[in-house]
Amino acid sequence: MFQAFDNPGPGRPLGRAHWMALLARAPLGLLESALHEHAMRPARWLRAPETGLMMVQGRAGGTGERFNLGEVTVTRCALRVADASDAAEAAVGVAYVLGRSHRQVQLAALADALLQDPVQQPVLDAQLLEPIRNHLRNAQAERQARAAITKVDFFTVARESGSDNDEDTE
Repeated sequence: MFQAFDNPGPGRPLGRAHWMALLARAPLGLLESALHEHAMRPARWLRAPETGLMMVQGRAGGTGERFNLGEVTVTRCALRVADASDAAEAAVGVAYVLGRSHRQVQLAALADALLQDPVQQPVLDAQLLEPIRNHLRNAQAERQARAAITKVDFFTVARESGSDNDEDTE
């Protein structure tokens, strides 16, 4: 599902679904480094970070009938970032991440709230989202390289009719 959001395509504006998909897969280190100055902003919890289980479904062959694959640990939160100009217009940030990291989900929700501001969006795209895209691209390339090492090419040598017989007749 997330792969569809990796490449918004030329001329398409950066949408919330796109950045939320990136933030959900962002490593904590990238979030910390890009948001260290914003992390001190006052925020009001609408839903404090909480960890639970979520059922994951799969499809046979990617297109078949759905089946329950198993459960994964997910942490979620929602917060409202205090804005100095108007508290009623303060953005709400929401995040869901795999795992149990309360700090990671808090920073992802903060980034979601900040990215909703059109003034801050280009700066955060360059400082936060582009490094996440690069990290995910590199991780995918590493996975593909590891998989390519294990690839086995099977081939069959077909004998031409009469080639072995020519040697026997001489």
